[in-house]
Amino acid sequence: MPESKKRKKPAAARPEARPGAVKPSPSWWAPTMVVLMVLGLVGVVLTYLTQGNLPVPGLGNWNLAIGFGVMLVGFFMTLRWR
Repeated sequence: MPESKKRKKPAAARPEARPGAVKPSPSWWAPTMVVLMVLGLVGVVLTYLTQGNLPVPGLGNWNLAIGFGVMLVGFFMTLRWR
C-alpha cells in the first residue's frame, strides 16, 4: 500500500518554543538572591557581635529572626533560579 505524503505546517503556525519549556530567570534574579543572603548573614553577625543591639536597636534577639528570614528568602530564590 502506498504511503501518504506528510504535510508541512506553515512557518507561522509552528510554535517557537515548546509549551512546557522552562524559561530562564531574569538577569536581576541571581544578584538579588546573593545580596539577600549576604545581607541576612551580615545581620546575624552584627546581632551576635553587638549582643542584639544592632542592626535595629530595640528589637533585641528578633534581629536574629529577621536576619535568618532574609537569608531564607535568598535561599528559596535559588530553587527558582534557571
